[in-house]
Amino acid sequence: MKKTYDVIIIGGGVVGTSIARELSRFTLSVALLEKEAELAFGVSKSNSGIIHPGTQNPPFSLKGRLCVEGNRLMRTWARELGVHFVEVGECILIFEEKERAALLQIKADAESLGVPGLRLVDRAWLRDHEPNVNPEALAALYAPSAGIISPYRLVYDLAENAVRNGAEIFLEQKVVSLRKENNLFWVGTESGESFQSRFLINAAGLFADEVARLAGIHDITIRPRKGEEYLLDKKRENLTRHLLFPLPTKTSKGILVIKTADGNPMVGPTARPTDDKEDLATTDQGLQEVLAAVQKMVPSIRREDIIAYFAGLRPVAGDDFILRHEHGVPGMIQAAGMQSPGLTAAPAVARCVCSLLAKNGLALRRKWFFHRHRKAARHLFTLPLGQAGKLIRRHPPYGDIVCRCEMVSAQEVRDAVHRGARTLDGIKFRTRAQAGRCHGGFCTTRIMKILAAELNLPPEKISKRGPGSEIVMADRDTGVFEAKDQHEE
Repeated sequence: MKKTYDVIIIGGGVVGTSIARELSRFTLSVALLEKEAELAFGVSKSNSGIIHPGTQNPPFSLKGRLCVEGNRLMRTWARELGVHFVEVGECILIFEEKERAALLQIKADAESLGVPGLRLVDRAWLRDHEPNVNPEALAALYAPSAGIISPYRLVYDLAENAVRNGAEIFLEQKVVSLRKENNLFWVGTESGESFQSRFLINAAGLFADEVARLAGIHDITIRPRKGEEYLLDKKRENLTRHLLFPLPTKTSKGILVIKTADGNPMVGPTARPTDDKEDLATTDQGLQEVLAAVQKMVPSIRREDIIAYFAGLRPVAGDDFILRHEHGVPGMIQAAGMQSPGLTAAPAVARCVCSLLAKNGLALRRKWFFHRHRKAARHLFTLPLGQAGKLIRRHPPYGDIVCRCEMVSAQEVRDAVHRGARTLDGIKFRTRAQAGRCHGGFCTTRIMKILAAELNLPPEKISKRGPGSEIVMADRDTGVFEAKDQHEE
């Protein structure tokens, strides 16, 4: 007889895994279903990694309140999970005196939400603290509580901690049917598996509206907003000291200069509505738009600094988050429209979901012991040279460098496999191997060999991001491996 879970979560991004981790504090059986080959392969993979302070949200909005609460909680979660979090602060720049009133309004709105430490800084402050900023910048709103984090590693660490506390995660389980019968949800997946639970949480990102419709809910529509972003060479790591924002628009926080947790600055994103949930193409128009915007703030940025182009889709479902219990489908919780600041708000969203579940009949009894801490993963690129040397002397495989661009060792790749990586992208998101200027030209074949050995798979089964994206194919007659044609993916 199939197991009946207390709660099933649909969606394995930062919101879904945050909810799974929060629910694992209680004496509950929890399952998370993700349609991709690995977690964080949806919206979360294209997240900029900014932990927003709460300066650019309507003062009475749900997203504004949860952003400020999430910013506060993220510090605790990062310490518990061993995730590298850095509070770098942000500056919202203005270039004309007529923009000052808008900046002051942003400050007033943010203060009403409880954002700490805000202050208006002048041109002299900018010259001292951001020497590469355009000297024509007149002033800025400085918010010290803004931070940066690795969104992918946060997802993996949340999931690992949730599993240690009893949650179960099922990959490659795209939900295709959903019904409520005898007070139970019956969930069918494309693979032919079926799951059942007393409560159901829809955290399916771009596809939350489609999951809702399976349950007969038709008032949620996700209209993706595409953002093109561009990663700069790590040589420009010290380009800025803070996150740099322009004045926001009605639809976007604007095109930014972003410090990242991995060192490479990033610029973008654009904000263009699209009806295609698979549209991840970058464009010349997007590149020109981004360069023009960021060069106004930091004139020294050049096209030659860019080492990677990519696009992400925000799951827009209106002006605010949708976070509610469905009284027409008792036991179902919607966590939809989690666009920016969804990453920041995720811990607060998870707590809110638990509250909604408790109010609607789920008994939340805390466990006698909750494993809140996990040992941080080892990454050579985060260690001072002396510490890296000591680690290599104790464990020589950490000195076997696989990815030279990002200084990633063979042992780090093996560690990533042991913690759940099954694809090349899974390795990249966990370790940064393949993320440097050569885009894996040096390290891909070595990583594939390690994956094949650790997973006991033939090389032709190793993929970039799951079934259909295999890298090589074997000739049936000769057994010789050949690189797969790009157009066959």
